[in-house]
Amino acid sequence: MDLLPGESPQILSKHKQRFRSLKLVNVNDDAVLSETPYGVDYGRLSNGLTYYVRSNSKPRMRAALALAVKVGSVLEEEEERGVAHIVEHLAFSATKKYTNHDIVKFLESIGAEFGACQNAVTSADETVYELFVPVDKPELLSQSISVLAEFSSEVRVSADDLEKERGAVLEEYRGSRNANGRMQDAHWVLMMEGSKYAERLPIGLEKVIRTVTPEIVKRFYNKWYHMQNMALIAVGDFPDTQSVVELIKTHFEDKVPALDPPLIPQFTVPSHEEPRFSSFVESEAAGRFFKLSRKNNPPYFSCSAAADVLVRPTKAYIMTSSCKQNGTTEALESMLIEVARVRIHGFSEREISVAHITATEVSKYSENFRTSFSCVIKTIEPHAAATVDDLRTVVLKVNSFKKKETFRRGMMKTFRKTFHVVQQHEYSSIGATELMLSNGMRVCYKCTDFFDDQVLFTGFSYGGLSELQEYEYFSCSMGPTIAGEIGVFGHRPSVLTDMLAGKRAEVGTSLGAYMRSFSGDCSPSDLETALQVLYEESHVDCIPKDEKKSVIFTTYFLAIVISGDTNLDSSASRNLIHLVYQLFVTNLEPGEDDVKIVMQMAEESVRAQERDPYTAFANRPIKIGEIRKVDPFRACEYFNNCFKDPSTFTVVIVGNIDPATACPLILQYLGGIPRPPKPILNFKRDELKGLPFTFPSTVIREVVWSPMVQAQCSVQLCFPVELKNENMMEDVHLTGLMSKLLETKILQVLRFKHGQIYSAGVSVFLGGNKPSRVGQSCLDEILHLQEEGPTDADVSAILEIEQRAYENGLQENYHWLERILRSYQSRIYSGDVGASFKIQDEGRTRVRNSLTPVTAQSALQRIIPFPCKKQYTVVILMPQSSHLKKLKSFISSRDAKILVGVAGSAVLALSLWRYSRRAANS
Repeated sequence: MDLLPGESPQILSKHKQRFRSLKLVNVNDDAVLSETPYGVDYGRLSNGLTYYVRSNSKPRMRAALALAVKVGSVLEEEEERGVAHIVEHLAFSATKKYTNHDIVKFLESIGAEFGACQNAVTSADETVYELFVPVDKPELLSQSISVLAEFSSEVRVSADDLEKERGAVLEEYRGSRNANGRMQDAHWVLMMEGSKYAERLPIGLEKVIRTVTPEIVKRFYNKWYHMQNMALIAVGDFPDTQSVVELIKTHFEDKVPALDPPLIPQFTVPSHEEPRFSSFVESEAAGRFFKLSRKNNPPYFSCSAAADVLVRPTKAYIMTSSCKQNGTTEALESMLIEVARVRIHGFSEREISVAHITATEVSKYSENFRTSFSCVIKTIEPHAAATVDDLRTVVLKVNSFKKKETFRRGMMKTFRKTFHVVQQHEYSSIGATELMLSNGMRVCYKCTDFFDDQVLFTGFSYGGLSELQEYEYFSCSMGPTIAGEIGVFGHRPSVLTDMLAGKRAEVGTSLGAYMRSFSGDCSPSDLETALQVLYEESHVDCIPKDEKKSVIFTTYFLAIVISGDTNLDSSASRNLIHLVYQLFVTNLEPGEDDVKIVMQMAEESVRAQERDPYTAFANRPIKIGEIRKVDPFRACEYFNNCFKDPSTFTVVIVGNIDPATACPLILQYLGGIPRPPKPILNFKRDELKGLPFTFPSTVIREVVWSPMVQAQCSVQLCFPVELKNENMMEDVHLTGLMSKLLETKILQVLRFKHGQIYSAGVSVFLGGNKPSRVGQSCLDEILHLQEEGPTDADVSAILEIEQRAYENGLQENYHWLERILRSYQSRIYSGDVGASFKIQDEGRTRVRNSLTPVTAQSALQRIIPFPCKKQYTVVILMPQSSHLKKLKSFISSRDAKILVGVAGSAVLALSLWRYSRRAANS
């Protein structure tokens, strides 16, 4: 279940990938919407329910359904704070027709997964129930609409139901009490000051969650859940919309409307002339950088801007940045100066062409970012440094900024020489074409029509960090980070960003234990840009008129948030825009100033990690001393060599491409990468060195005690997994199915039966293994499955979930990219990617056809240790405080495994156990 403080536009963010193919439409955000929606079958039932139905053929045989209820946390009284969210939970627990989480079982039985933040969302203004279901059988759509009809008026609120869900809601509440949650809540209250929204966060109050009675919950549900407050939305691969409308009428029309239902009150958010300031101190604050300023001693490490509707009457324009400790006032001043520059100078037409609007419109829009109307400025620091007076002084200073400034960009010469194809193979079974280029690079492309505006590509070569000596491992592993921040592709990232204005072409690099890779995502029209930039110099100064804004129905905020830290990610350079060709031909030569900036950023990141309680739990914390031992020059030298020899790389391209256009570009840019006189980092798959990884042979328990502002607990339980050569192909598929089985059963027991957790995840970890041929309640449930086996219903459910996910994947570019890459990297690949693909598909089919409760039980006994309690590792994150230290001896004892069943969140990792040191992935 997802909790959002804002309004529906945020709800759509997790589904944005499904709408990549939609055409752009010019919309005035401030205009009043028409009463008649465009392009849908729209109507209202006699009881007040509104419905919207639209046919959409992608993805095939799937439908997205939603019941949107205009009821959120802002409607709660003091004793009801959190009840809107509790109702959302109870809806999936029991209704008049479905009891004992039968709705969840139904969803899983048809392959529509149920999970945290996946099927419903509660915000301040609304609650939305969402189902993404198959419609290849006529009865499935009817049953799914029936479930939404149950949510609308038949949710059961008994004492037993409430007690079962109370525990899960409490764990969700605790999970939101980390540093990010506290900061978001504080910022929300500051922005909503003076309105009821400030006092009604969707998660509610802990005391209400713990003590609210069934009578109060039922009263809230009966008071607000009425047909006239709801809308049913159905978009899917329907043969016609009218048949769907008839199903909606069948399940909803007999719902009797309330005689005199209360009107939904309208709550306002008062505007304010003077900026609001807040200096928020958060000892666990940790952030991430996205783009580093290329100045010596930069004012901030990242900065971004966005606009969003927070609540029904309020829209916000938000800027955020991350900076070094004690640098918040400098960062704020730099940010506001940039905003002022945009307001005064605007953008060139080329820079904003990707948005399909004019530079004049952008300049006019930038007026929303003035600090003179309804502005909120908040800083977040681990230790108090910037005062409110400091922030006010910065704003007054920047408001007087009038200086004009011009910008000039460099010109890149395009690469024109073309090369030839040595060999070409057509693999009709997977619809792919393979080209062997004259420089030795192998390129495989597949044309699809899933998304009009998407082309994905990944290139990989064997040989990575495992081949290094131990003393240089850490330095070289930072290569992508250092290289990305300095400028890998012949231009500084800031310059390259200007050159790519109006283009959508992103490429990133990665160094792994056993492979080096680059990957990207671009628009079909920008495929050439992804391979090599095309740049035309243009710049137009736009000075907008000084117009005073008037707001009638909507309140606008400019909210500026500055956090005083960053969190280093070794693959951060993936977010930089650059060129595949330049990746191979550019020699990275860092200067002293470059090194100083990057290493300063790295040290700030380590300090941020030290404040985060979860860092020590999830990974071994990096120390400042280790960062200072990094040799950035060696890191850059190694990075240069990693992407130097095209003959060692295989590149896979999938998406909406035209071969007639794409092939010449592939020859021109990928084929034009020069091959070095001698091989560089040319490794054979079967000869790679393995990382020194050994799974403990006994039971290992470790408690990580970490200081926390608010107590939280998390558990990670790991088992070794043995995959032998003779069964490797089938066992890889089998392990995936068993992971889903364990995850499903753990949720059934720990959440739905006992209400002890909010979520659990089971995954297979491959990070410690090179390509090769080859809690008490939680433990009790795994052991039960090993000894007794799953039920027929359990096996049927995971097979259906896997099948539906597979069918969805066949209509997604990412799926095909991954499958083709896996076929090249498979141990059975011997030059024919089509044959490798077929063998893997046949292995999946054999596993599915043979999976029964008996074979699943046998797999659980064979793949992980049997009995499971004889060999595993468990790491438990616990809050370090005086009244909890006395539990340490208890935690260290054999009874510690009880905590596995009651932790706030549980993650079960199946660590692949490598017995053979040869060959490649299955």
